[in-house]
Amino acid sequence: MSFLMDITKGVFIGIANVIPGVSGGTMAVSLGVYDKLIAAVSNLLKDWKSSAKTLLPLIIGCALGVIGFTYAIEYLLSQHTFVTCMAFVGLILGGLPILIKSLKNEMRRNSASIGISGIAAFILLFCVAVFLPMMNADDEVLRTFSAAPGMMAALFAVGVIASATMVIPGVSGSLVMMILGYYYGIINTIKSFLDALRVFDMNGLIQGTLLLAPFGIGVLLGIFLIAKLITFLFEKYGVTTYCAILGLIIASPFAIFYNTGLLAQPPNLTAVQVISGIAAAVIGAVITYILGEKES
Repeated sequence: MSFLMDITKGVFIGIANVIPGVSGGTMAVSLGVYDKLIAAVSNLLKDWKSSAKTLLPLIIGCALGVIGFTYAIEYLLSQHTFVTCMAFVGLILGGLPILIKSLKNEMRRNSASIGISGIAAFILLFCVAVFLPMMNADDEVLRTFSAAPGMMAALFAVGVIASATMVIPGVSGSLVMMILGYYYGIINTIKSFLDALRVFDMNGLIQGTLLLAPFGIGVLLGIFLIAKLITFLFEKYGVTTYCAILGLIIASPFAIFYNTGLLAQPPNLTAVQVISGIAAAVIGAVITYILGEKES
């Protein structure tokens, strides 16, 4: 029964990792599995049998959540772009109050101020989040990857960066991928791979494997290696790190609208779509805020 329960929790963590703005780490905290998840990852080499027993159901559930929700995200982005983007924006901004509260607690705990380093980190990450999307194509939603060596290396690096942020509660790995300009391409690649698997299309399977394998390896390495560096930054430079994350998150709505092409070609929205978008943003913000409050 515990095995099935952990699979169910893993499904929700997987879904959270697919949605930009929602942190898989926060979902793990909310479901009460974060501590044992991190402990299992940290002790994998020391006690691999116990760690594998803990991680297996969570990994199975997470994979099911990612696979199942990939189709939903692809459909929502292609058929209901504005409403979906507004939901993403709400999910992102809903976590700001908790993040600001965490920053204040960090300042109070260390008797520190934001200072020049905090301001510089905020501006730097804000600019990165704004200008990186502008370097990508306007049709980012429809982007597809080719299995070229350069793309495979880039996907490996993106996997490392995204997974390193996924394990930190309150930080969304999908949001980071979106800012880097790889989110939609990876979603499309997963969907194409699953479609090829369903009809046993060997060319599609080989293409998908060549793209997803380096990304998956990067994800694993990011979890085991880079996440420790990020943890170190929070411990030693907590205020500056929080400021950097704030800059990233506040600028991210621009990245979402730019990457989906809504800024380049504003859609002709009906009143129903506008109202639905606002409602989706409010609901998304409330969900993220509640999860964050439970975490804190």
